[in-house]
Amino acid sequence: MQARMTNPAFVLPDGMKGIAAIFKAINAGGISQELQEIVGLRASQINGCSACVYAHNANLVKAGTSTERIAAVAAWREAPFFDDAERAALALAEAVTRLADRSGEAVDDVLWDQVADHYDEKQVAALIMLIGVTNMFNRLNASIKEPTGTAWT
Repeated sequence: MQARMTNPAFVLPDGMKGIAAIFKAINAGGISQELQEIVGLRASQINGCSACVYAHNANLVKAGTSTERIAAVAAWREAPFFDDAERAALALAEAVTRLADRSGEAVDDVLWDQVADHYDEKQVAALIMLIGVTNMFNRLNASIKEPTGTAWT
């Protein structure tokens, strides 16, 4: 499959500058690169972005994450490979990614308290920004039919 066009972030250079600034902020937020990749992988799985799923998986493999742990991201609630902090981040990723599926608050107080129990304000900000930018990448890549193996997330 060939992309319909060059990724919009590259077509509009100021867009790429903004994205780079967002990632700089996320990286300064104090959450590990592995957690960033796991959260990005889960949001990308939900959105069906094969290019991003592939990229997050490749990044996790390159970082030495076990194949069992990577494979279990889709079933994190039942899998033994995630601690309570990671589970809170994954639940947040799902809630924020599935905004259209909600019947109540996007992030209810119970989930918010779980996240806040494990992460400080900077880390929560980084998680929320990461989830938002991942969802943006998923939508860019789906729109242009970005081929698997070429995403730059």
